Amino acid sequence: MAMPAAEIEAMIRAALPDAEVEITDLAGDGDHYAARVVSASFAGMPRVKQHKLVYEALGGRMGGELHALQLTTAVPN
Repeated sequence: MAMPAAEIEAMIRAALPDAEVEITDLAGDGDHYAARVVSASFAGMPRVKQHKLVYEALGGRMGGELHALQLTTAVPN
């Protein structure tokens, strides 16, 4: 089962409307992606909590439709 990059991006933007989201398909198979998410919502949060917010935005699809997501989060400069 593959998940389109556009769907991943849309789900993250729905949960974090101010986010800048870049999705890269790492293997060309629709199962292995890298995501860079920049959001002011992350200000003051530890990295683990930032990542948790992004994973929650994906609504439980990790491990199912989405096999792997290499995640980088940041606060805007």
